[in-house]
Amino acid sequence: MAKRTINKVAVIGSGIMGSGIACHFANIGVEVLLLDIVPRELNEKEQAKGLTLEDKVVRNRIVNDALAKAIKSKPAPLYHKNFASRITTGNLEDDIAKVGQVDWIIEVVVERLDIKKQVFENLEKHRKPGTLITSNTSGIPIKFMSEGRSEDFQAHFCGTHFFNPARYLKLFEIIPGPKTNPEVLDFLNGYGEQFLGKTSVVAKDTPAFIGNRIGIFSIMSLFHMVKEMGLTIEEVDKLSGPVIGRPKSATFRTVDVVGLDTLVHVANGIAENCPDDERKSLFVLPDFINAMMENQWLGSKSGQGFYKKVKKEDGSSEILSLDLDSLEYRAKKRASFGTLELTKSIDKVIDRWPVLVGGKDKAGEFYRKTLAALFAYVSHRIPEITDQLYKIDDAMKAGFGWEHGPFQIWDAIGVDKGLEFIAAEGLEAAAWVQEMRDSGSESFYTVVDGATYCYDRDKKGQEKIPGQDAFIILDNIRKSKEVFKNSGVVVEDLGDGILNVEFQSKMNTIGGDVLAGLNKAVDLAEKDFDGLVVGNQAANFSVGANIGMIFMMAVEQEYDELNAAIKYFQDTVMRMRYSSIPTVVAPHGMTLGGGCELSLHADMVVAAAETYIGLVEFGVGVIPGGGGSKEMTLRAADTFHKNDVELNVLQEYFLTIGMAKVATSAYEAYDTFILQKGKDIVVVNKDRQLATAKAYARLMADRGYTKPIQRTDIKVLGKQALGMFLVGTDSMEAGRYISEHDKKIANKLAYVMAGGDLSEPQRVSEQYLLDLEREAFLSLCTERKTLERIEHMLKKGKPLRN
Repeated sequence: MAKRTINKVAVIGSGIMGSGIACHFANIGVEVLLLDIVPRELNEKEQAKGLTLEDKVVRNRIVNDALAKAIKSKPAPLYHKNFASRITTGNLEDDIAKVGQVDWIIEVVVERLDIKKQVFENLEKHRKPGTLITSNTSGIPIKFMSEGRSEDFQAHFCGTHFFNPARYLKLFEIIPGPKTNPEVLDFLNGYGEQFLGKTSVVAKDTPAFIGNRIGIFSIMSLFHMVKEMGLTIEEVDKLSGPVIGRPKSATFRTVDVVGLDTLVHVANGIAENCPDDERKSLFVLPDFINAMMENQWLGSKSGQGFYKKVKKEDGSSEILSLDLDSLEYRAKKRASFGTLELTKSIDKVIDRWPVLVGGKDKAGEFYRKTLAALFAYVSHRIPEITDQLYKIDDAMKAGFGWEHGPFQIWDAIGVDKGLEFIAAEGLEAAAWVQEMRDSGSESFYTVVDGATYCYDRDKKGQEKIPGQDAFIILDNIRKSKEVFKNSGVVVEDLGDGILNVEFQSKMNTIGGDVLAGLNKAVDLAEKDFDGLVVGNQAANFSVGANIGMIFMMAVEQEYDELNAAIKYFQDTVMRMRYSSIPTVVAPHGMTLGGGCELSLHADMVVAAAETYIGLVEFGVGVIPGGGGSKEMTLRAADTFHKNDVELNVLQEYFLTIGMAKVATSAYEAYDTFILQKGKDIVVVNKDRQLATAKAYARLMADRGYTKPIQRTDIKVLGKQALGMFLVGTDSMEAGRYISEHDKKIANKLAYVMAGGDLSEPQRVSEQYLLDLEREAFLSLCTERKTLERIEHMLKKGKPLRN
């Protein structure tokens, strides 16, 4: 098979989905041509300017407006605003010939077969043979779209279904047409995973493919059950949200965000096109949905759906909920269930399932009923929508944000227990499930030697899931490769001489146990291994230091213990930097405060693209005390060049901390100096992150790693910098941009980053700066307003401005 590379793509259609896909290709460095139709008439602004339909700015208005709107939208579709320069816009009349220069054409026009076929006919006139051409349809059968096209077109044509928003949702469904060349499917499968950072799933050409078929079934099944069980929408959202590893928006809030019309469109498509579906009656819309559609209560886009935001008389707003019986909006009701209380102490979602389904209240009944319906349904979809059950789990996790797929949940409560629930609801599982039990397989999945195997219906046994070799899955190796463990960390042997430290604390906060574990890991690595990775596969890398512990010590005025605790943190991050083995930190998700400071001190950072990293200590009334303030001062000094205005450089680094800037992607972290160009790298697929971090640790060791020498040559600017900072904070307070306490914190940071009240610039050691930083941190912990901020963060989870 000839090597295929993607340097340039054309995206046809610039709606929400088309613009989002264009932005994500720009994210990974691909040149994008985004085309849309030419407007048929002038708008008011264009008429006022005396423009005509022939003017280029008019002809490209639709595409340019759509892209501009997408770039401004939240959450941002681009990793970095500068990446927009990789997208060129145009229209389908003047610029269609340019598709002859691209490697892949992706069609994202309206969901109407006649329009899609017309677009393909025009594209074929300009497409060069061998170019990939795919459709982002979410429901139109692929086989109909390529009818009448040339052999080369049909061989290189298939469906590539991205989920919205394209940057954040990981599912990438690939749907072959009747004549798609198998090499094209293999290429797209690998490209989606390695380059686009997606979970690629090859699906069959069945209505709604895999993700939406199961996802919409799951929602429709709830719609029919909610009245039958007499549940409110708040109760359903409480039961179907984070407690079971689903997004915070749960069920009804998600439908409001996506749009009820979108859901109804897919449900109707399944109802019409799946005559043999044993649960097709569930895809028929219940009365309350029909009424909402008639009223145009479609969710966020129409201002009201299952929830509605209203202004109160005092100017504040409140959110009302829809009563499904009366179809009137009412004040939100709090939902609580005894069974959910029982799971509060169970951190891992997968371990909650046996407790949830055993519940004696309405919640327990809800889980037994919903799981019975889901398990039976997914069992019957094999082999209809896919031959492999793991693809259903992959699709639900990557497309709908479920932490675990249906078959993983079924394993967690036990295959036999699941069959009992199905029977209790008068349903039947597919025959192959019983065959699997009879063959001696007790579960859908097994782990052998760190690899995941899965029951294969055709081969009637457990088969290794392909494509795992590029990944390291900690859940699979933790028990067998454990080298050390305490209550805060597990240290695992990743093989090839590299150790990994995995945090296991709540929200991966860094307290005494985690610090002890990090030190122990460095000891072990220095003695018997060649390198150390700090990485985990939780939702977030680390939300920072354990501020609860700091708060307790500060309130009890145990300042000696607090001083020792901060020094221990500083010594640990310095140990990461000055060990005799290379250290690599692999941050992802929230990497805040202490988690960020740890990253700053590694030999190298291998960050996931979706890393939200920053020094946020100002929000709790302190300065970074785990080496962060020292490190930013050091990095600023390292960038001073001859004839620079050094104060201006230092000020940029000061503002990163003072404004508690959090990068909204790893690429933005280069702008805030948290990541360093030429040293730290970004990985788009988080599943590959640990394997990549391990490879770099191994590479550094192989190149001959020498323990660095502690720095004593950091240039600090003394009084001249301190004076500038103090004038700045004074004017900020006078202009009411910051409070008096903000000013106090900023002045403490200024003192550290200036190197103290020195009469002239001089060179100092890292330890000198660490001592200044620790002193400043401690003195702020004696302030009442700082303690108020910490307490507020602990209780409310958001910063207090006092």
